Formats: sequence, structure tokens, C-alpha cells
Amino acid sequence: MKESEQSPEEVKKSVQAYWNDRAETYDDDSHHALHSEEQRAAWLSVLRSWTGESPQRILDVGCGTGVISLLLAELGHEVTGVDYSAGMLEQAREKRRERDRSIEFRVGDAESLNASDDAYDFVTARHLIWTLPTPPQAIREWCRVVRPGGRIVLIEGHWDFSGPFDGYEQIHEDLPLYDGRPPEELAELLREHGLENVTHEPLMEQTLWGEVPEYEQYIIGGDVP
Repeated sequence: MKESEQSPEEVKKSVQAYWNDRAETYDDDSHHALHSEEQRAAWLSVLRSWTGESPQRILDVGCGTGVISLLLAELGHEVTGVDYSAGMLEQAREKRRERDRSIEFRVGDAESLNASDDAYDFVTARHLIWTLPTPPQAIREWCRVVRPGGRIVLIEGHWDFSGPFDGYEQIHEDLPLYDGRPPEELAELLREHGLENVTHEPLMEQTLWGEVPEYEQYIIGGDVP
């Protein structure tokens, strides 16, 4: 093991501490939360096109402050949100109370989920996989908890910061997908771990993010066999 490497559990603890510290201000960024009715409607349209009209049992992994979870619940789905940061979940639960939505939010590890096999129809995550120490393990877990014929859909990006992301200076070398990946590369990774019919489309509309995205944003998904 290189001197700079940390164990996956050590990396996760660092990630957890960072996002706990960010929790109260996370939604201030237009990229993270919804700041207009137009932005909300744009995200509802994207999510509806990928989830379909029939109610689904959806697990939102790395749900953060609950932005995507709440939108999915608004579309009529049965939603559970898990996140490793208790601070982020506090914000999600407060929004749930304000909007009177029935969503279960609980602390959970994206790479080791406390859920039975085939428990969900659908797993989603937004901007999560880049911050995981063992992404293949996470994908296997997501496949495990989704029933055959269900779907995994990820909202992801590919960026190229000039230096380590603030707060990730000590751990970025221990994150295999740090800086994200082009959609074609992530599609190949999903296929390697068994997903079928993998497709993706860009999410570059200014309305979705509150401003013109500075890096490649996209949505990608596939079917669990």
C-alpha cells in the first residue's frame, strides 16, 4: 500500500466529516438545490422520462439534502433516501416536513446497503460515484437491491479541476473515479458489472443548474438483468 493511501473506511470517514460540515450551506448553490419553479419543472421532466409513469419503489443513494428524493416523491414514487452524512439528512428531513412528503431518510453506506435483495424497482444517485472509494462494490450493491428488470440511473458529470477539490486534498488519490468520467467510460463500467441496455443523454440545459454548466453533465442508466 502506498504511503498516501488510506483504507476505504478511513476515506469514508473523511468524506462523511466533509459533507457534515457542508450540510447547512449546501443548498445555497444553484447547482445543488432548486431555486425557481422553472428549475423544478425541468428536473421533474427529466426524472419522469427516466422513471416512467407507474409508481416505483426507488432508493436514492447519497441523497444529500433530499433534492432528488423530493422530486421523485412528487412524481408519485415510493422513495427511500440514504446518505452517509447525518448532517445532510437533517436538512432532507426538514424539507420533507415542510413539503409534507412521505419519504424515509436514513443513514446508509452506498457500498454496503442495509436492504434485502430485490427490495427496489429503481436505484438512483446524483453526483455520488466520484466520491466512493470502491465504485465497483457500490454498483454490485445497487444491482443486488434492485429486482430483475429494474433500473439503475445516475446523474453524473466529468470535470477537470486544476487541483484537488476543497476538502478532498488528502483523499482524492484514493477515489478511483475522482473528477468524474465521460459518459462513455461510465457506461462501460456499468456494462462490465452486468447492466444491460445502458444509455445516456446530456444534461446541459441552463435551466437545470441555474446557470450554464462549467463541465459535462449527463444522466445514464441501465437495466438489471
